[in-house]
Amino acid sequence: MNWERDWPECTLNSHDKENRPDLTGTFQLITLFQTAEPERSKIPLILGYSLSIGCLIWVLHDFHIVQAMKELSNVNWRWVLIGMGFDVLSYGMQALRWKCLLTPFKKVPLTRAIRAVYAGLFANLVFPLRPGELLRCYLVSDSEDISIGRVIGSVGVERLIDLVIATASLAIVSLLVPLPRRFERVADTLGVVTLVLLAIIVLMIFYLEVRLGKDPTLGTGRHPLPGKMMRALLGLHAMGTAPSFYAAVLASVFMPLCQVMGLWAMMKGYHLTLPFLAAIVVLLIINLGVSLPNAPANIGAYQFFCVLGLSVFNVEKTTATGFSIFAFLALTIPFIFLGFAALLRSGLSLKSMRETVTHLPSGARSSAQCPS
Repeated sequence: MNWERDWPECTLNSHDKENRPDLTGTFQLITLFQTAEPERSKIPLILGYSLSIGCLIWVLHDFHIVQAMKELSNVNWRWVLIGMGFDVLSYGMQALRWKCLLTPFKKVPLTRAIRAVYAGLFANLVFPLRPGELLRCYLVSDSEDISIGRVIGSVGVERLIDLVIATASLAIVSLLVPLPRRFERVADTLGVVTLVLLAIIVLMIFYLEVRLGKDPTLGTGRHPLPGKMMRALLGLHAMGTAPSFYAAVLASVFMPLCQVMGLWAMMKGYHLTLPFLAAIVVLLIINLGVSLPNAPANIGAYQFFCVLGLSVFNVEKTTATGFSIFAFLALTIPFIFLGFAALLRSGLSLKSMRETVTHLPSGARSSAQCPS
């Protein structure tokens, strides 16, 4: 996108120059990614689509459509609407958490954080490999004038908090629900990884707290760590020691709670007589599964891991498959409309979003080379 190309100065009179539309922010967002980079590897894309196709083949094998249609005809739509509402609310809580994490750098309006989150969700529905996470980072960085490194760092902190909560939830549930041995091994591995990462993060924050207490100018002068690493650590320290961090943790607890409530309401609406703990287990398995490289909207992977989770509670495969497809559609449809509206409010069209997302990995690399 080139302003000079679209608005040649030699063809504009003074009145036109004063009244031409102010699209600078949108143009900067798009041109940020238009850097000359070598062609990216298509291996993750191929793996993502192959995984999704393989999952769909397994899920739809021995699927009895007549039985599924009968079960669909008995759905309680009141519970379905409640489930959809909780799921939409969960991403509002994610935006609130994100706003709290970014508070040490700037007070981001909650409406803009929600808009960026929903726009990112829409990008994940349309494109493979979940580019919406980076897209929402660039939207907030562009609109709020926060360095992209700090915004991406806040998303990294989000993932760490999610990992801690997921591990703790899985540990508690494993004490109350008898899980297959393979799930117990996953829970043990996840617990060890989480504890190691958490210990490293806490030690780094404590180290910086001590160093900053002795030398408040740390980060402005010479130090043994590379500049990028020091800026990242100082940003992590700022988020982890700010009073708003506790509000972010509280919002992080309510976010998965809303998602569990949404899935449990879907189960109630589909007449799956399962306890509330079953919804927690199934959601944990789904979230772990869809973190792998994937097709747009997690098609295939969502259904596979939903059926896998329901198999822990001996739900018949056709019923589990029918529910996985139904829940996927019911929980996805609201974000098609909300995400598209958020995208337009962010100043992007479908075409410009496609151009932006196509160059997201290049933009991420080039931004990482820029000072924060």
